Amino acid sequence: MTTALAAATDALLGTYRRPPMELVRGAGVELFDADGKAYLDFVAGIAVNALGYGDAGLEQAMRTAFEDGLVHVSNLYRTSAGEQLSLKLTESSFADRVFFCNSGAEANEGAFKMARRWGRTQSPAKHEIIALRGAFHGRLFGTLAATDRPQYRMPFRPLAAGISIAERDLGELEGVLNPETVAAVIVEPVQGEGGVRVLDPEFLRGLRALTSERNVLLILDEIQCGYGRTGTFWAYEHTGITPDLLTVAKPMAGGLPMGAVLMTQAVADAMQPGDHGTTFGGGPFVAGVALHVFERLHDPALLGHVRENGAWLGNALRAVAERSIKIRAVRGIGYLWGVDVTDAAKDVVARALDLGLLTCSAGEHTVRLLPPLVMQRADLERGVRLLEQAIG
Repeated sequence: MTTALAAATDALLGTYRRPPMELVRGAGVELFDADGKAYLDFVAGIAVNALGYGDAGLEQAMRTAFEDGLVHVSNLYRTSAGEQLSLKLTESSFADRVFFCNSGAEANEGAFKMARRWGRTQSPAKHEIIALRGAFHGRLFGTLAATDRPQYRMPFRPLAAGISIAERDLGELEGVLNPETVAAVIVEPVQGEGGVRVLDPEFLRGLRALTSERNVLLILDEIQCGYGRTGTFWAYEHTGITPDLLTVAKPMAGGLPMGAVLMTQAVADAMQPGDHGTTFGGGPFVAGVALHVFERLHDPALLGHVRENGAWLGNALRAVAERSIKIRAVRGIGYLWGVDVTDAAKDVVARALDLGLLTCSAGEHTVRLLPPLVMQRADLERGVRLLEQAIG
């Protein structure tokens, strides 16, 4: 590492433990470091880079979005791209209205505010938010209170009040969902950071029935599992339910920062001008790019590709588990999988890196796999072979 690069590295706040290599370019589903070494990408920028790297259509979308010179004008004024995108999102989902922001944590914080604003129209005391065991919803004060990671929470207490965590059990939830005080329950259909746990559709259907009965909003956090990653555009499509609010972010704008809260008209009616806002959210450049990404990821052919190859990937990982005493379990759906290993996950991730495979963890003993949604079977096969070597 050069002196100048070391100084720049030292100047950056070290919130992540990062390997020493510097990534300098990408092509297809591979990334390359400054020494020219290639890495097959099973992380996709933590589920962001659904279209991989160097995608010609994405590049043209960025050029087109820039042609008018409107990178940003703020939300004091109307621009077309965000309005067009909001229409596509509502037409493709349960939602009537959309709020744009810049990240997943912001989307969840916004959903909490909207749920509380709605709750106060029902009863003065109706404000509580319930999250589930194993949840990860963000690192801001509200979302951190809804995140079940003690090591993330402890240094920052006291956290936002009125937010608590319950077991993934309908019996317990029946006891805590007080219709007078609880405004919303927030759930990830697939708990990504919490070990890649696909929640049982029957549980989600039961929770939807319970929240409806108790006049409690259901918020689905699809920040990691939505936008095609499970093989349907929205993860909730596997369950037959619809939420009252839904949050999405990671892949929305092809790597540019964007998030959104989708909501029913009943929730939207509770929000008044000035209740919430954003400077950058849904700006013309980012939203213009996001329009292209929406069309690509909403394509039935791509979604079928993810379902078919995702099923193959699951079977391949289970076959590896049958050959290895170092794998305890395999869980997942589509292009989102977790492999429970006997070694520390960080050690497997490090060995995979040495072999030219990028993976990440989801807890101390779960290796998480998030390939770009465009990855083809041959590269999935190569990734499974490298992962098996890394596990040992």
